[in-house]
Amino acid sequence: MDGIFDYPFDTAEIMRRQKRLKRELLGDGTSRIKKRIAILGGSTADAVRDVLELFLLNYGIEPEFWTSEYGQYRNEALFPSEELLAFKPDIIYIHTTYRNIGAFPEIGSKDPDDAQKKLDVVFSQFSEVWESLDEKFGCPVIQNNFELPPFRLLGNSDCSDPRGRVRFVNELNLRFAEYAAGHKQLHICDLNYVASCYGLDRWHDGTQWYMYKYAFPMEAVPYIAANLAAIIKAIFGKNKKVLALDLDNTLWGGVVGDDGVEGIKIGKDLPSGQVYSEFQEYVKLHKDIGVLLTVCSKNDEENAYGGLNHPDSTLSPDDFVVMKANWDNKDQNILRTAEMLNLMPDSFVFADDNPAERQIVREGVAGAAVPEMDGAENYIRVLDRNRYFEVISLSEEDMHRSEMYKVEAQRAEMRTSASDYGEYLDRLEMKAVIRPFEPMYIARIAQLTNKSNQFNVTTKRFSEGDIANMSHDPSCITLYGRLSDRFGDNGIVSVVIGRIKGAGLHIELWLMSCRVLKRDMEYAMLDALVKKAAEKGIDTVYGYYYPTAKNSMVKELFGRFGFEKQSEDENGNTVWKLDISGYEAKNTHILVSLA
Repeated sequence: MDGIFDYPFDTAEIMRRQKRLKRELLGDGTSRIKKRIAILGGSTADAVRDVLELFLLNYGIEPEFWTSEYGQYRNEALFPSEELLAFKPDIIYIHTTYRNIGAFPEIGSKDPDDAQKKLDVVFSQFSEVWESLDEKFGCPVIQNNFELPPFRLLGNSDCSDPRGRVRFVNELNLRFAEYAAGHKQLHICDLNYVASCYGLDRWHDGTQWYMYKYAFPMEAVPYIAANLAAIIKAIFGKNKKVLALDLDNTLWGGVVGDDGVEGIKIGKDLPSGQVYSEFQEYVKLHKDIGVLLTVCSKNDEENAYGGLNHPDSTLSPDDFVVMKANWDNKDQNILRTAEMLNLMPDSFVFADDNPAERQIVREGVAGAAVPEMDGAENYIRVLDRNRYFEVISLSEEDMHRSEMYKVEAQRAEMRTSASDYGEYLDRLEMKAVIRPFEPMYIARIAQLTNKSNQFNVTTKRFSEGDIANMSHDPSCITLYGRLSDRFGDNGIVSVVIGRIKGAGLHIELWLMSCRVLKRDMEYAMLDALVKKAAEKGIDTVYGYYYPTAKNSMVKELFGRFGFEKQSEDENGNTVWKLDISGYEAKNTHILVSLA
């Protein structure tokens, strides 16, 4: 697309071109995952649904919607209609706003606990909805929190007095946040933040409400849809993974090759340097949420390192997993970086102040995000509002991902010095732990199912609830694999799920993180799977491959394992079969510990 879905949004253009944008997106040849989304509305939600569809299509998700009648969100949650039950949603979105808060403290009440009682009532009404949906559908639920009220009856005291509506909304939002923190299937869509950014006076323009029961103006719809789409694409593994950064006039002011290290603008003593310092601080924070940082700059390498080693620079060379500072075209440098990291090029976000360089990358790196980085004072806002790296859960492995990828470079260096590949694998001194799913790793396993695209035979996506249910299902064999070597622990890198039907085991999911490709971990997982199957009296294992735009590397995986191909349809979907009698272990390079 032509940048129409990038912040800042041209809302009038999006709303005007909705039908044409949908046709163009559906006709662009992109391979998309299909998901069913139920919207339970507290106010009219049609416009949000229609624009949300555009953002999701742009993210590679083709949604099918079911929308409740106006104001029926609570009834549909507690007593679902036959239509909703038959729809079997993958995600449920509860579209409520300030206008759906059913009770507020009474200014004249003589009950000192009136505000707290009202808070308990409203919160319990919503928690009852979430619990009912979890019991009946077991899928992720996205719930709006509440924007601030359109008036402050008590003036500034409205935020501190227990009877004030501002305080009431703030405390209710905090209750929602605390509940979501303890229930992984509930995600909060921060409507309060969206409304604040948009402007409360414009947000609470009552014209649309009184005429059509829209709780906000039409011009705000793309902002809500974009925020909601960010959560949904993160749930289904469509986040970006790498932030590739230019240097001159992006991470510091000036051109280090011309101005010298001492002449670049960085640091908090001058306004012209402070804006770049704050941007560097913002960028560095991304390492803590698992985003990989790389350099992609037209520069002499010596000058690039000199700029990053400036005494006032927040970022240092050690913060980057790959540094490409040379005079090659930037699109080629990003493609080479993607190859080094075993990542797809569409995993990248490219930040550069130069519009010509941005256009080169847009044209040369398919699927990469290239925001308009105009004016250093806007850099943080542009990256933040585009929600490329939306966080729905944060694991220990996320926070150490950068170190894991940097260690991969050491492994690559060892690979070049080994006389043959088998020697290289042995020198890694690899150890694997392969076990059935365990509660402590449910979040990470679900995260992997929604992120891994290349080594993933079926690319099925599962929520934490799905994974937890399968871990207790006697008809399922579940395995996770954790791999370490002489350089460190890679964490959980492989997942297999098989479903028992009679004397056969049908593989529903087989995936592996791109970090450990070509380490023979797949053979260790196969050996463990066959062993578990044999213990349950299974004599045949069936494998399935469903092709996508990204998983061609595993097209012949089961063939390499020794399975026999049973069928292939016109779409390239294949079915494979393995008789496990007389099976011989295939892993020879990894020391495996089984449960």
